[in-house]
Amino acid sequence: MSESDGGSGYRERASRLGGGAVVWSRTLGAGPQRVLPDGCTDLIWIGGQLLVAGPDTRAHLAGGPAGTRAVGLRFAPGTGPSVLGPPACELRDQRVPLAALWPEAEVRRLRERASEGRVGRVLEAVALDRLRDAEPVDPVVGEVVAGLSGGRSVAEVARVVGLGARQLHRRSLVAFGYGPKTLGRVLRLNRALELARGGMPFAEVAAVAGYADQAHLAREVRGLAGVPLGGLLG
Repeated sequence: MSESDGGSGYRERASRLGGGAVVWSRTLGAGPQRVLPDGCTDLIWIGGQLLVAGPDTRAHLAGGPAGTRAVGLRFAPGTGPSVLGPPACELRDQRVPLAALWPEAEVRRLRERASEGRVGRVLEAVALDRLRDAEPVDPVVGEVVAGLSGGRSVAEVARVVGLGARQLHRRSLVAFGYGPKTLGRVLRLNRALELARGGMPFAEVAAVAGYADQAHLAREVRGLAGVPLGGLLG
């Protein structure tokens, strides 16, 4: 889950998990915060509770009492299932209590540790512990993300990783929560936002990020984020 504009008091740092995982924190302001799809799954501590945010296919409006602090561990695309357990597609577009996925006793111990402070470190520690006993991350995950981020088509990515289209789709559902075509759209959106935030003109953003034209960029941003590109930057 990526903040559309940084959020109120938003901070993030690279996680000890590596591979692009980050620990983030923010303080809720007045009104909902728009969270954009990014192909990731998050483990979140908020209001003394633990929940999991699944991979989004569209913007999610997150809210709560103003002043509430939230801390999250955002797993790199495709790596969340190794820690959390279920296939990512079972969590798509959902926010679920961690107790729905893990034994209650384990969640209670984690909640007690988090309540003592240094929440980000606690979330990282439990994730690292679970990774030691988990099945390895699907080896094609990194190649799929790299290929789609680099502008390759789904067919090209399938050839590179040596999978048929159906196999790639099936394994993408488990790892990312949706098929490679949707993942490609999400990754391209985040690339476009990065470029636009750097001050690049929208027409140039469209060309560099791999859209057919500026109108295509505008349609995709509105479809995934729910608002125009200018609204996100504002």
